[in-house]
Amino acid sequence: MKLINIGFGNMISADRMLAVVSPDSAPIKRLIQESRERGMLIDATYGRKTAAVFIMDSDHVILSAIGLEKLAGRMGVEIPEKEEDDL
Repeated sequence: MKLINIGFGNMISADRMLAVVSPDSAPIKRLIQESRERGMLIDATYGRKTAAVFIMDSDHVILSAIGLEKLAGRMGVEIPEKEEDDL
């Protein structure tokens, strides 16, 4: 089992992670609110601004204050450069 540090000494299992997304879009904000209402939200931001949202296979949603680029580096994943189509 590989653990990924998501900030402030918190770790998650890479095997259980389905997606890492930006918190800026309306659908993701709705997902966060719905998870909060169902008791499936884990807030690991320690009061800071949410920079990444982890969607887990257990239906949990985890918030992190560490940015996607930094997290990708910790996971050993290279993020491709944005193309003109990616707005």
